[in-house]
Amino acid sequence: MKEKLRLTKEQVHNVYDSRFIKVFGMEYVEGKQYMNATRRSVDDLVALKSDEEFKSMLPDAVSCVVILNGAEPKLLLTYEFRYPAGQYLLSVPAGLIDKSDEAEADPIIVTAKRELKEETNIDLSEDDKIEVINPLLFSTPGMTDESNALVCVVISDEQRLHLSQEGAVGTECFDGFVALTRDDAQRILKQGTDDKGIFYSVYTWAALMYFVSGMWK
Repeated sequence: MKEKLRLTKEQVHNVYDSRFIKVFGMEYVEGKQYMNATRRSVDDLVALKSDEEFKSMLPDAVSCVVILNGAEPKLLLTYEFRYPAGQYLLSVPAGLIDKSDEAEADPIIVTAKRELKEETNIDLSEDDKIEVINPLLFSTPGMTDESNALVCVVISDEQRLHLSQEGAVGTECFDGFVALTRDDAQRILKQGTDDKGIFYSVYTWAALMYFVSGMWK
């Protein structure tokens, strides 16, 4: 097995620092820096973690696969404006793990429940199901160390829901909901865009695949 490249804190250089994003140059090879865009401080960079720290770390955010389990199950997605794309993209409810969440017994589930409430107005009942699909998935690890957990939420009775996006916070901007049947989801998977011809994110793709596969049952 090839030996891993190791990085020390002294080999990490601050290139850009703001409240919402940072860019670090990581000098794996002397005189050459590999750029990493991140939300993390230098003390929490993924590249500096030991193998054990890496295996137990929390993701940056949580994305929710929301399924309305009625007579015909449907996947609930939203249209959220994504600023780097300049478009309303077919999206899953999602949000960052707050520092206060990290102190909770199950930070991923706590974050998922909060984001569901903010972005859909869904409060879970005892008859609903919520569970972690995957605890940490990297987005584009050639450019960033950002990661998301995937959580499955199965709503037992969609008739009790009063969906709303009025709880959006900060710069979040939404434009309605879409409830897809299995046939709808398969169509969107095959065509590679939503029904408006707009591309979507890899986390939306994952939600579509998880839904049509039946793994949520």
